[in-house]
Amino acid sequence: MDSKQTVQVGIVLGSASDLDKVKPLFGVLDEFGVSYELAVISAHRTPKLLDEYARSVSSRGIKVVIAAAGLSAALPGVLASLVDVPVIGIPVSTGTLDGMDALLSISQMPPGVPVACVGIDSARNAGLLAVRILSLTDTSLAARLAGYKQSMADKITRASQSLREEGYPIWDL
Repeated sequence: MDSKQTVQVGIVLGSASDLDKVKPLFGVLDEFGVSYELAVISAHRTPKLLDEYARSVSSRGIKVVIAAAGLSAALPGVLASLVDVPVIGIPVSTGTLDGMDALLSISQMPPGVPVACVGIDSARNAGLLAVRILSLTDTSLAARLAGYKQSMADKITRASQSLREEGYPIWDL
């Protein structure tokens, strides 16, 4: 990333061990040309650092924060309480409950502290949601997103056509 380019998306991991689970997120943001930064900050173990990071978000021009966390998954909620930009939470599969605890923690925020929550380990969807949010004010990004959605539809249409050619009775309009 160009050092002069404003970072659009802040990605915060509760632990460096979550990195492999969120790698698909980087691919989505790279594919759409969305600039991002990565930080490893624990809501429980480094609360002062988290506070400093959160308070710097708006002044640095970050428009969306994506936070990945497992277990109690306090990170997305704490960030949402401190920032004025959308926060997307990625529940990470870990521990005895394999991510269900994180999913429930992120999705059950108190009134006034909204966090968008994607599925367990759904880093790709978190990236696509960030792109959708950013595309509201970026027509070029909106056009690339529309092209992406059309390519997904075309792929399904081709798969259906292949099944028809194999002799399956495919429903048609």
